[in-house]
Amino acid sequence: MPAISSRMAGFGHAVPARCVPNAEIEATLGLDTGWIERRTGIRTRYWASEEDTLTGLAAEAGQMALEEAEIRRRDIGLTLLATSTPDHLLPPSAPLLAFKLGLENSGAVDLAGACSGFLYALTLADSFVRAHGRAVLVVAANILSRRINLTDKSSAILFADAAGAVVLVPDSNHDRGLLASELGSDGSGYELIQIPAGGSNRPFSPEVDAQEFLMTMHDGRAVFSRAVNIITELSQRVLDRVKITAREVDLFVPHQANSRIIDIVAANLGVAQENTVRTLQHYGNSSAATIALSLSLANREARFAEGERLLMSAAGAGMISAALIFRV
Repeated sequence: MPAISSRMAGFGHAVPARCVPNAEIEATLGLDTGWIERRTGIRTRYWASEEDTLTGLAAEAGQMALEEAEIRRRDIGLTLLATSTPDHLLPPSAPLLAFKLGLENSGAVDLAGACSGFLYALTLADSFVRAHGRAVLVVAANILSRRINLTDKSSAILFADAAGAVVLVPDSNHDRGLLASELGSDGSGYELIQIPAGGSNRPFSPEVDAQEFLMTMHDGRAVFSRAVNIITELSQRVLDRVKITAREVDLFVPHQANSRIIDIVAANLGVAQENTVRTLQHYGNSSAATIALSLSLANREARFAEGERLLMSAAGAGMISAALIFRV
């Protein structure tokens, strides 16, 4: 049966065991001590070992969320995996994730929405819960360390590995769930952040340089300015739709791309610093996983209270963007 709304019933997160301090990367790139933190706000991040897999990391976060939600595995109707680094190009990784978690009655699909992937997945999950009255497991996970180009300073200093998860369940309170969302994209910035080769346009070949299969950021300044403008605009639009101000938001949970982006967007919107969730310092930028990870960490520190309004926003590769307000 259709549901009136959805509720966040469980949260989870996971990171690999290996913690990588800035000093290690600064030494590799020949940077001065403190250079990375001054420009990004990052101090440490976590990178996968050879034994780690994307679905393994995602399953760890998913298991935590399912246990916290205290939900039967057969009640999960859909598993959404937001990732840019699946285990394989084919088949999708979500079916393997669902299998590892014992979700035998669940559909499963990957979503490649880059840094905004989790918010797209959350939007789709809320619609599924309302339409079908069944719970959804949303997991965002990436192992970006295996795609880092250590000759590309602008991207090598940022990216990390992590997973975050949320279980959405049907709820009878019409004031809960997704209050509003704004989704966007700008294909004119398609090549600003990319992995040039490995797709159908430039498939794997011995003739293609190995660097072409790694991540490259072509214009860091353009990415920075576009991200600030897009996240600010979409966040304001979603606030206007709900008819509240940023000061009325209980928590602002932005994509953890760069501390300066977070600072500028928060200032543009008028969000209080104490209401802005920040995990970038210790966990780096894991693309789609950052907001899901941040939600789980924030809830662990101080459990969300019923009725709290969360503003989440992101922008990234492909200039795919999203902002939404969710009431817990």
